[in-house]
Amino acid sequence: MLPRLSCFPAPLLGLCLLAAVSTASATIYAERGFGEKDGNGSIASDLNPAGLVAGIIMEEEGRRRAVTYQHGRLRELGTLGGNEGFTKAINTHGVVVGSAQTASGAWHAFRFEAAGGMRDLGTLGGNSSYATAITRDGMIAGYADTSAGDFHAFVTKADLSLQDLGTLGGASSYASGLNTHGVVVGTAQRGDGYRRAFVYRPGTGMQEIGTLPGGRISSATAINDAGLIVGASETEKRRWHAFAWDGKRMLDLGAMIGQGDSYATAVNAAGHVVGSVNINGFEPMTFVYKEGVMTVRRRDDGLYLTNKITDAGLVVGAVYTGHKFQAFAVPSQAAPAPQRSNPLDWLFLTFILGASGVALYQLRAGLRGQRTYFM
Repeated sequence: MLPRLSCFPAPLLGLCLLAAVSTASATIYAERGFGEKDGNGSIASDLNPAGLVAGIIMEEEGRRRAVTYQHGRLRELGTLGGNEGFTKAINTHGVVVGSAQTASGAWHAFRFEAAGGMRDLGTLGGNSSYATAITRDGMIAGYADTSAGDFHAFVTKADLSLQDLGTLGGASSYASGLNTHGVVVGTAQRGDGYRRAFVYRPGTGMQEIGTLPGGRISSATAINDAGLIVGASETEKRRWHAFAWDGKRMLDLGAMIGQGDSYATAVNAAGHVVGSVNINGFEPMTFVYKEGVMTVRRRDDGLYLTNKITDAGLVVGAVYTGHKFQAFAVPSQAAPAPQRSNPLDWLFLTFILGASGVALYQLRAGLRGQRTYFM
């Protein structure tokens, strides 16, 4: 039996990404973006505790520029000799990872820090690589071409060389998240061609996570230090549902939402999960699973692209104005107002799909007493 659905309107809260973020508070602004002009757009990829944002400027003609932004200051990270670059993650020390074009036009994973600039992380013998995650200690995960032309998941060694994590018996694999214990998650192909979410543990190797009942394919996107893994899985009805997996049980977060396709994109230290949901083809909306409660945010109170959730509770990504993206962050908790007389009337008017490169917690509590709010 699914949790009860309720619907609450909520006031729009604008949390500017240039806010100085501490473990206790964040400053509220009405500003969006990185101050970009002339029709350019922006996306926030990640945000560290100092309020330093890793992001992307999207020029009107389509070119992407890797940037950081803090206190009104935009820093261009440059490229590896080519024309474009983009960021994916930032750690507590301000080290940024992403991918940038080389002089030949190939995309290579990079590591950027203010003191040393941008470093090319190379490949696994092929032409391309992409960095997707970094720990506070500087370990990096991603995926790269092999000499055979297939992408394989990687994690960096102490010297920043790439360690090939292999596959689940198929040709390819892709790492999308890791934690401070060196545990990597992502998606890998099996021998039968189906792609499944995986977890890679040092000394143990790559292990398949599986799918929701009846599903054929799945993908893991993030993991926290407690080992909670989030992602998305196909269901028996061939829909996509966000999930959270604690190593024993896969919780169907999409079933708590009750309709549409959903994708979990991030989880923080407290086990709060964020992601996107799309209902009946309407534009994406943000969901937050927090302490047993599933909340789906209204279009004017969430993000179009939902990328990360910080340990301080800010949900990071971008809004869409109808002609361009603008980097933005919203609090994970919106203040509820009195319940409407017909709580589901407005639900079918709006909704979401996940972004870029695509948890929860206390799974042991089960579904009993959990609630879903549409805000």
